[in-house]
Amino acid sequence: MNEFEHDVQSKRNDLIDSGIGFIVSFVAFTAIFVIATIIDFVAS
Repeated sequence: MNEFEHDVQSKRNDLIDSGIGFIVSFVAFTAIFVIATIIDFVAS
């Protein structure tokens, strides 16, 4: 057994953290896209 598995800091499921990370990055890139589209629309 791995020596680091004896005393883990977080016993939470990794799927939750992965999902939150995906959602946050998806929202961030969507916001960048929307802002760029608004700027392009206003500038034309």
